[in-house]
Amino acid sequence: MREELDLFHRLSEILLNEEEKQPVIAPIAADALFETLDLSLPQEPMVAKHFEHSLKELVLSTPRTATRLFFNQLFGGRQPIATLGDLLAVLLNNSMYTYKVAGPQVGVEKAILRSICDLVGYDSNSDGTFAPGGSMSNFMALLMARDRKVAGIRKEGVQQRLTLYTSEASHYSTDKNASFAGVGRQQVRHIATDEYGVMRVDALKAAIEEDVRAGHTPFFINATAGTTVLGAYDPIEALIELVETYDLWLHVDGAYCGAVIFSEHYKYLVNGLHRADSFCVNAHKMLGTPLSSSILVVKNKEHLYHSFATEADYLYQTDADEYNLGKTSLQCGRRNDALKLWTLWKAKGTSGLAAMVDHQFALADTARKYIRENDAYTLYSFDDSVSICFNYKDIPAKTLCTQLYEHGEIMVGYGRFRESEFIRLVTINATNTHEDILHFFKRLESFVEQHQEALLAGSTKGG
Repeated sequence: MREELDLFHRLSEILLNEEEKQPVIAPIAADALFETLDLSLPQEPMVAKHFEHSLKELVLSTPRTATRLFFNQLFGGRQPIATLGDLLAVLLNNSMYTYKVAGPQVGVEKAILRSICDLVGYDSNSDGTFAPGGSMSNFMALLMARDRKVAGIRKEGVQQRLTLYTSEASHYSTDKNASFAGVGRQQVRHIATDEYGVMRVDALKAAIEEDVRAGHTPFFINATAGTTVLGAYDPIEALIELVETYDLWLHVDGAYCGAVIFSEHYKYLVNGLHRADSFCVNAHKMLGTPLSSSILVVKNKEHLYHSFATEADYLYQTDADEYNLGKTSLQCGRRNDALKLWTLWKAKGTSGLAAMVDHQFALADTARKYIRENDAYTLYSFDDSVSICFNYKDIPAKTLCTQLYEHGEIMVGYGRFRESEFIRLVTINATNTHEDILHFFKRLESFVEQHQEALLAGSTKGG
C-alpha cells in the first residue's frame, strides 16, 4: 500500500504543477481517444514503470475541473480539506448501510443531516439521507410523495392517473424520475415561467385545477432553488396555499443553489423552505466538496422509512434502525459521501461555509458589473444568481464556447432560455478570486481578437 501511496503523491504533485502552468488543456477528440491513449487492458501484469507512465498520461489528459478557468458545469474548484476527507473515506472503505460496518462514520452522516435540518428550520421529527446525486435525491422525494398520496401503492402499483408539476426551466430529472416511478412522463406538467425563469404560480394553479376537473390525482410539486441555466428560485411561500388546498407534496430541488441556507445574506431566496415536505442540496456544487455529496432531508422522517425500509436479516443484525442507515436509503451498499463534507464543515465552521456562498455571489456581481460596463457584451441574467448569462460581439454562444474548449483556452458552457442562446458563466468555484473573473473576460476577448474572422466564418457556415 505504501508504494501505491508514493505513486499517488508523485502523480498529485505533477498534476498540481501542470494545473498551475496550464489550467485548460486541448481535448482529445472522442473518435481519436483510443488511438491517442493506451487504455487497453493487458492479459499480463504491466511493468511498474510502464504502468506509472500510462497512469500519468491518463491523468494529464483529463479535463481540469479544479482550475481557475473551469466554468463549464455547476461544480468546480478544489477545497483541500474536503479532498482530504474523501481520500480518507476511500482508504477506510466503509459501507454506510449499518452501524456495525460504519461505526462512527454513521455519526458523521447523522450530524450533517441534523445540522442541515436545523438550517432549513425543520423540527426534531425530521431526518434525511445521502443519495447518489441530485437526480436521485429528487427521485426519492417523488417516491415519498407518491407513497403518501396513495395507500398501498408500494404493493399494488400505480393504478390511477397521478400528475406532478415542475417549471419549464427545472432540471430534466423530473421527467426521468416520473418514468422510473411508474407515473409516466406524460403526467409531468411543465409550468410556464416569468422573464426571470421563475415558475408562475397562476399557471401552476390553472394546471392543477385542469387536472382535478379531468379526474386526475395531483400529488407532487417540484420547486427549484437555482435553475440550471438562469439560476432562478421558485417562490416557495407562494406555493404553500396550493400545497394545502390540494394536499400536495412540495419538494424543493436545491441541488444547485440550495446552499444559500448557510448564508444570512442570501437565505431569503428560499423563504418558506421550512414548510416544504423535502429539500435537497448538493455539497459538491456551492460547497465545493469532491463529487458527489448530495443530501436529501424530509420534514417527517416516517416517510423515509415508509418508502425505503425493507427487512433483511442477513444485513441488519445489530443496533437500532436509527443507526442502520440502509433503512432510509435508496441503495444497499453505499460509499461514505458524508466524510468529505464533515471535514470541510468541521474545519471551516458554519460561518466559513456561509463565507464561501457569499463569495460566490460577490464573484457573480463582479462578472455582471464588468458586462454592464462594456458595450460589446449583452447580459441576459439577473442579480442574486451565480449564473451569469451573456453574449459577446454577437458571436453565437455555441460557436465561441466550442472554439474556446477546442483551443484549450477556457472551459465554459452555453445555455438557452426561450429564444435566446448565450454563454453561461457560473461562479461556483469559491477558490476563485475577483481577479480570476476579470481574467476570464480578458482571455475571452483576447481569443476573439485573434480568431474573430474564423469565428464569424464558422458561425455563418454553421447557420
